[in-house]
Amino acid sequence: MTKQEKNDVIEVLKGKFSQYNNFYITDTESLTVAQVTTLRGHCFNKQVEMKVAKNTLIKKALESLDAEKYAGVYESLNKVTAVLFSENPKDPAVIISSFRRENNNERPVLKAAFINGDVFIGNDKLVALTQIKTKNELIGEVIGLLQSPIQRVLGALQNKDAGKAPEASAAVEAAPVAEAKVEAAPVAEAPAAPTAEATPAADATATPAAE
Repeated sequence: MTKQEKNDVIEVLKGKFSQYNNFYITDTESLTVAQVTTLRGHCFNKQVEMKVAKNTLIKKALESLDAEKYAGVYESLNKVTAVLFSENPKDPAVIISSFRRENNNERPVLKAAFINGDVFIGNDKLVALTQIKTKNELIGEVIGLLQSPIQRVLGALQNKDAGKAPEASAAVEAAPVAEAKVEAAPVAEAPAAPTAEATPAADATATPAAE
């Protein structure tokens, strides 16, 4: 590989490391050409980009971007290295796990994973990485947690309104009955004033005439 070719590879890698916040460093040693092709197909189906490059070129690409930021992965750059780039932090882990099961093999081996600034070292981290929550999943869980109290309150209000409805209907139905009772009540007549009896005229007492 000429110096220009090496520089071209470094530039391509720099572009990928700048584009993606998540990448996995794997050891594909002992995999056949056919197996590597199959692995590439799995990556393509999951929109994961796979790049095989020399460790020295990968390290130069990382150092030229931010030597301190990527320092945690440098020790993993050994043997045959394939880098898997992904927007989804757990897709490469899922691909590696499923590929191993299909081929009854322990390859590729996870050497390191860089997930949104955090570094995971070692093949024993693979299972945990398959269970990482994506950003959309976390947002969905937060929304669900926020909606749960609101839904409980709305449910309580709906139940309360449902309980009031029969009472309101009963009150409306009872109103005409009450009115009917009021209308049926006899109007109390004022007692007639007693008729004044004629006062007997005083009998005139004849006054004897003076003789």
